[in-house]
Amino acid sequence: MFKVGLTGGIGSGKSVVAEMLAAHGAAIVDTDVIAHDLARPGGEAIAPIRAAFGPDVIAANGALDRAVMRELVFHSSEAKRRLEAILHPMIRQEAEARARAARGCYVVFVVPLLVESGRWLHEVDRICVVDTETETQVARVQERSGLTQEVIGRIMGHQASREERKAVAHDIVFNGKDTTLDELKQRVAALHEHWCKLARAACCPFPSPPDASVKV
Repeated sequence: MFKVGLTGGIGSGKSVVAEMLAAHGAAIVDTDVIAHDLARPGGEAIAPIRAAFGPDVIAANGALDRAVMRELVFHSSEAKRRLEAILHPMIRQEAEARARAARGCYVVFVVPLLVESGRWLHEVDRICVVDTETETQVARVQERSGLTQEVIGRIMGHQASREERKAVAHDIVFNGKDTTLDELKQRVAALHEHWCKLARAACCPFPSPPDASVKV
């Protein structure tokens, strides 16, 4: 199946774009959703995380205490590495399983840290970046989560820059401060049509598939 990697910084609107693509018939595999499933009460990652970091990182309900873990990985690159060593193989295995079971015109892997991970760059046929202004990212995250600007800035500091994401993108969908919902829907629809053509061409490679980048 034709594979698209969808990424963007925190607050860019990846989830909204993914929902719109799903409405068009794309199969969505969201690695953030998988990570939350793994770290929920009884999730497969809880036991190895407890073994690696101790009981303080596990909340009273048995789920990963994300606030505690966030502080650990912000202040220790070694803690970040250990957490990723636990979660990333599990996420990858589950993402591949969900993709194999998926039905749709193409499959979209929603990967917040696609650029940072490196591996995903070579696992998909197409990379799409949801782009927005930095200040808009901060405002959106504050509105939805109540995190302070300091915490949001630290999160963004661990992510690729806007320029780094755009540099590896085949396609870019802009979802800025002044983008209306209807405008975003139109932009996503254009991407969907483009990817459907590419997916059909990949299955029947004569003539060669179109490869133009789309910026909407």
